[in-house]
Amino acid sequence: MQQLAPDAYTVGWICAIKPELVAAREFLDEEHEIPDCISPNDNNNYTLGGAGRHNVVIAGLPSGEYGLCSAASVARDMLHSFPNIRIGLMVGIGGGAPSRKHDIRLGDIVVSIPRDGKSGVFQYDFGKTIQNQKFQPTGCLNQPPTVLRSAVSGLEAHYESKGHRLEQAINNVLKKNPRLKKRYQRPDLSTDRLYQNGVIHPLNSEADCEELCGDDPLHLISRPKRTEYEDNPAIHYGLIASANQLMKDASVRDRLAAEMDVLCFEMEAAGLMNHFPCLIIRGICDYSDSHKNKKWQGYAAMVAAAYARDLLDRIPPNKIEAERRIGDILSGVQGTVSQISTDVGEILHDKRDQEHQAILDWITQIDYGPQQSDNLRRRQQGTGQWLLDSTKYQTWLETAKQTLFCPGIPGAGKTILSSIVVNDLGTRFKDDSNVGIAYLYYNFHRQDEQKPEEMLSSLLKQLAQNQPSLPETVRSLHDRHIKTRTRPSCEEIASTLQSIAVMYSRVFIIIDALDECQPSDGYRTRFLTEIFALQAKSRVNLFATSRIIPEIIERFTGSESLEIRASHDDVRKYLDDRISFQCESRILKRVDLRERVSTAILIRFLLAKLHLDSLMDMKLPRDIKTALDTLPRGSKAYDCAYREAMDRVNRQGPISVKFAKKVLSWITCAKRPLSTMELQYALTVREIDEPELEDNLPQVADIVSVCAGLVTVDEESDIIRLVHYTTQEYFYRTKEQWFPTVESDIVTTCVRYLSFSSFESGYCETRKEFRQRLQLNPLYEYAAKNWGHHARITSMEEEEQRSILRFLGSEAKVSAAYQALVSGTLHYYGKETPTRITGVHLAVFFGLEKLITLVLKNTQSPDVRDSDGQTPLFYAVERSHEAVVKLLLEKSADPNLQDAKSRTPLFYAVDCGHEAVVKLLLEKSADPNLQDAESRTSLLYAVERGHEAVVKLLIENSADPNSKDEESRTPLIYAARKGYEVIVKLLLKEGANPNSNDDDNRTPLMYAAANGHEAAAKQLILARAGINSKDMLGATPLHWAAWGQHAAVTPLLRAIEKGNQTAIRLLLEHGANPVSKGSCGWTPLSLAKRNGDMAIIKLLQSYGRSSKINPQPGETGYHQNDIST
Repeated sequence: MQQLAPDAYTVGWICAIKPELVAAREFLDEEHEIPDCISPNDNNNYTLGGAGRHNVVIAGLPSGEYGLCSAASVARDMLHSFPNIRIGLMVGIGGGAPSRKHDIRLGDIVVSIPRDGKSGVFQYDFGKTIQNQKFQPTGCLNQPPTVLRSAVSGLEAHYESKGHRLEQAINNVLKKNPRLKKRYQRPDLSTDRLYQNGVIHPLNSEADCEELCGDDPLHLISRPKRTEYEDNPAIHYGLIASANQLMKDASVRDRLAAEMDVLCFEMEAAGLMNHFPCLIIRGICDYSDSHKNKKWQGYAAMVAAAYARDLLDRIPPNKIEAERRIGDILSGVQGTVSQISTDVGEILHDKRDQEHQAILDWITQIDYGPQQSDNLRRRQQGTGQWLLDSTKYQTWLETAKQTLFCPGIPGAGKTILSSIVVNDLGTRFKDDSNVGIAYLYYNFHRQDEQKPEEMLSSLLKQLAQNQPSLPETVRSLHDRHIKTRTRPSCEEIASTLQSIAVMYSRVFIIIDALDECQPSDGYRTRFLTEIFALQAKSRVNLFATSRIIPEIIERFTGSESLEIRASHDDVRKYLDDRISFQCESRILKRVDLRERVSTAILIRFLLAKLHLDSLMDMKLPRDIKTALDTLPRGSKAYDCAYREAMDRVNRQGPISVKFAKKVLSWITCAKRPLSTMELQYALTVREIDEPELEDNLPQVADIVSVCAGLVTVDEESDIIRLVHYTTQEYFYRTKEQWFPTVESDIVTTCVRYLSFSSFESGYCETRKEFRQRLQLNPLYEYAAKNWGHHARITSMEEEEQRSILRFLGSEAKVSAAYQALVSGTLHYYGKETPTRITGVHLAVFFGLEKLITLVLKNTQSPDVRDSDGQTPLFYAVERSHEAVVKLLLEKSADPNLQDAKSRTPLFYAVDCGHEAVVKLLLEKSADPNLQDAESRTSLLYAVERGHEAVVKLLIENSADPNSKDEESRTPLIYAARKGYEVIVKLLLKEGANPNSNDDDNRTPLMYAAANGHEAAAKQLILARAGINSKDMLGATPLHWAAWGQHAAVTPLLRAIEKGNQTAIRLLLEHGANPVSKGSCGWTPLSLAKRNGDMAIIKLLQSYGRSSKINPQPGETGYHQNDIST
């Protein structure tokens, strides 16, 4: 094969799937070798060759990738590697949209040619859907280039007068390559069935339509045979509909065909037209409905490729050479538009950028950029190169979808190496917008920010913000939730992240310190599961570090692993730099002592730093040698190093020692990382009055310097912290030794701060006012959120109690504190939080029993209400403070008071499933039959949540098992719907009516049958539930059990599709009628027939009824959304 230079190729031909690529190659006259200069970041699969007088580049999408973004990525890479391409073709298969106007059949061809002001392609999932109006597409797509439209017009005229020879061209190909006949020759015409749009192929069934859907003329649309004077296959010219979704809905197909004159549906064209102006050619392989199959795919691909070759043969090479290069056209258009509309563009760009940034900030406020910068700043120049040069790292870089797991001991430099990797990737790919880079730094002190959804949100934000424009999937995610003020689920975030990842040719994700991710609550497991799923579906490379923890190592089984250790060269570079430039001691600069120091502390970076700090003040070589000889080894090395550091702290003057311990105590025991400003205020509040506070803050440099190297500041994020998490562990473990009164000191500081006059105005009514209060009072949020947590773990002196009681006695200051407590971040302002609460509410929130007693002693009633009508007892119940609930009840709190939603404390206790609290409330005469604003009782909530013990407790205390909510649903209906067999049995035993019906006349048995809960259904049948009772639409329980095609596919229906006959048999054995008709006209047998499950059909037939009942034309089932879980 000959090899041509990339500039020799002028035609770009894109395929999506393997049959399209196979067909395209068969219409080349010869194939060429791939040039050696293709970029390593070009992920396309190329076939090069000659087609008549043209040199053609054929590119295929990566296996398993489809859709607009993937097609755009293929085109982008193609234009980069073959810059002389001047015309483009997208050739392959699509789904037809037949109508009275367009007799489209399998094997026909659709060509995207502008008609009636439409460009030839439109994106049908990008626009507006307005009630009672047809779909309104947003934006417009380029039309095919003139040279291609002219060629199509000429070919169309030729075909009209002379006919085409496409079938003969395909036969010639198959004759030369007979192995293709089985999949690529024209299938038998009997397999070309166009079903009525109401006939739906059984869900998840791979069986042939001939077997399941049949050839009943009533189900098929009849079409006359084409005559010898008609083209077969026929070529249709007009609009192709494109989207990121596969069209399998005949009703939507027909609607868009009628409204927009659509001829064909596919998944790639809209992603190309504005990035790769081209002609779209589609061979029709199905009818865009549920009856999709692969029988016609090979032939459809062949016929499309045959047409494309015919088209190329009509275009002289000089006409293509006269065209501008596609890359130049795009850049030229962009330049012209930019020049014309600079001023307007800048205004719109700024506005759009602000809007986009607001959406990105809504995704998450977490930013690891400052930490990355801080980590790099701490890096000793030249260190870490061993990792970048390693074979494993280089292989990881060059190979897509690879994982490199790097475990290491504490203090080995894992986090700095992670930052080096992030920096290396950023440098390597800084000019390649097709490569995405995102990174996470886990931190044991930030557990609240490290839930799986938060970490995935950070990855989503990082990858989305590096796209040229805000991806539509991100905007849609935002729009779905912003109006209802909800947050997306982990699944939604993961799905959106996947949609963004495939926009890149490569994605690198770096995850540092997985061991600092909270293993409880399954956070680490859930996060890794989602990350590995993302990698499986896109071209993601993972780099992860962790301490050597078996559970984490197990998750990376099968991945490449590289242990991180402080290399000899790196430690020596670090020590040389410290000794040469930062050490005033001339003795340590002696070569012999420097070498001895290096050898002695060549263990890990953190110990190197700590030990070197301890040697700095030594004046005699003998002292240095002695210290080196006695350096601790093994597991106690860190503890010894930290004790030595505290010895250096204690050798300072008494004021500095006191100040240093105060700094260390706050940083160690704070419930989250503190900013430098927060710590400055925390260190000053107790000594300085409010008016003079700002003028007496300590300098950050002084805070750091008194702590003997144990404290550092992350300059980018402005967080002040201990140098390592082992430092945190050491001081927390030994806090009784170093700062025994720290908790009470923090309580006193926080309460004093919250008592300042700045908070006398109480709750902020506006977002702006609240934001200003947060910004003007740096310790406000921390103090409000955490004073009670510190108070709960300390014993308070009398004076401290008095100061807290004074604060709790101010309703305005307490309300201001509570606002920050429940909504204290700049990006959220809680309108649903109570605007007024009392001191006893706040004390109860934190579970502070002693303070509650003292507050109530000072005349406050235990039934005082907040602005939402809730008493302290509500707060105690919702926070599951059992001891506080008992205390309030002993103080005569009323358990039957109702809040603004008409709920009592019992509702909230039941909802949480807190059996002990429920029991306490019931013992104090809480009424289980009170109803809330939705007419629900506490028993309904207990049943819905599946809390068996709580249900039993309520029934034992006279809860009504036949109570009904506003839709007339009983506890038994809720239990049957959820499949709680034990609860169903318990309710029936206590007199629940098995035939109770809701507003739609649906019974518990219907709900159990619809949701596949066989055990629950059996209990109901044994209790004489009506087997043949009918709902409003005439459906019986058996109808629901046999149903299997519409939106709410339930667990039972899936089981039925797999041949599970238990539920059906159970109903039949107890007298269910298999041929009773609902008002929709369907019988259970006809539904089973439609579902295609022969075993269930035979089971129904064996009960002596009609053996063949088929749905009639126009029959429709009715949906079961509201009866399914």
